[in-house]
Amino acid sequence: MEQDVESTVTVRQPKLPKKTWDDVPKPLKNRERVKQKIQRYVRKDGKCNVHHGNVRETYRYLTDIFTTLVDLKWGFNLFIFVLVYTVTWLFFGFMWWLIAYIRGDLEHIGDNQWTPCVNNLNGFVTAFLFSIETETTIGYGHRVITDKCPEGIVLLLVQSVLGSIVNAFMVGCMFVKISEPKKRAETLVFSTNAVISMRDGRLCLMFRVGDLRNSHIVEASIRAKLIKSKQTKEGEFIPLNQTDMNVGYDTGDDRLFLVSPLIICHEINEHSPFWEISKEHLAHEELEIVVILEGMVEATGMTCQARSSYVASEIKWGYRFTPVLMLEDGFYEVDYNSFHDIYETNTPSCSARELAEMTARSRLPLTWSVSSRLSAQGLRSSEDEELLERNGDLANMESESKV
Repeated sequence: MEQDVESTVTVRQPKLPKKTWDDVPKPLKNRERVKQKIQRYVRKDGKCNVHHGNVRETYRYLTDIFTTLVDLKWGFNLFIFVLVYTVTWLFFGFMWWLIAYIRGDLEHIGDNQWTPCVNNLNGFVTAFLFSIETETTIGYGHRVITDKCPEGIVLLLVQSVLGSIVNAFMVGCMFVKISEPKKRAETLVFSTNAVISMRDGRLCLMFRVGDLRNSHIVEASIRAKLIKSKQTKEGEFIPLNQTDMNVGYDTGDDRLFLVSPLIICHEINEHSPFWEISKEHLAHEELEIVVILEGMVEATGMTCQARSSYVASEIKWGYRFTPVLMLEDGFYEVDYNSFHDIYETNTPSCSARELAEMTARSRLPLTWSVSSRLSAQGLRSSEDEELLERNGDLANMESESKV
């Protein structure tokens, strides 16, 4: 029998040259950029995504030790609070024990003929307890200083003064830490997305803010900044350049009466940084809008600030916000379930500049026709006046010839 021999054929594919990033088509580049993680300047919860490194002049933090302690986290703050009191109690307890040791009070324990500096102080533990009683002004009455110890009287005065300073500093630090208005900003909410749509015939960028509490924010004001890197005409590169966005500071609309959710509007005109940005252009932009809401807490009078941001992917072109305020029987009700909801609306996809140019072009023929009609009417009226004058002159000549 003849055996069939199976032959395997290997096909070698030619090596293709490696493609560079410039060889990739633009749509693929855009997809790769979208897949990349967006680096925010300010996170959605309002915290700034900036870390300070290589700070050599660390002594500046100690010059403002109060603010440094307040800015610490709660764990470190409580640790320092307990540590400061414990160290002061131990230090002055050691000083009371040292005075008793130098005077020889510890060698005459139980001797009724000996007058110690502090009665019933027979060791370091009792000295530590006496230090706590002195600084906290407890005074149980069992251990008491005598009048035969001038150095003990001086130490008592020093501990009382320094104890009062430590109490004022640490209790004040804890009070400020507890009453910080940062937590008040947790109930100030911003919409998840910003939208761009038509309002009163103009393209506008809008976002919504609201307050979940019944106690209001007094003197509330809103600001918005565009964070975008730019290059000047001279070639200088400015990373994360900040540009103000007008949200009504020239008309007073930036001062809010924040009783119910409000839609903040930025009109895209020739002074706006979005003047030449279209829908297609916005999808490829690397920008971020930081919004800042400031005001005073009604209960405490302290200034509160809430922040949020919107990147290009969170700005929806051609959408509006769903209404959340409804009229009930005798009151208005806010439906916060629809606070972040948006719906699509007819919006031109061109930039505000192109929209203004098209609007101006559409108005030109109308003005020309009106002006031409007015000029034609003017010519006709002048011709009619000349004919009337001529007819009047002929009538006068005929009457004179008859006479």
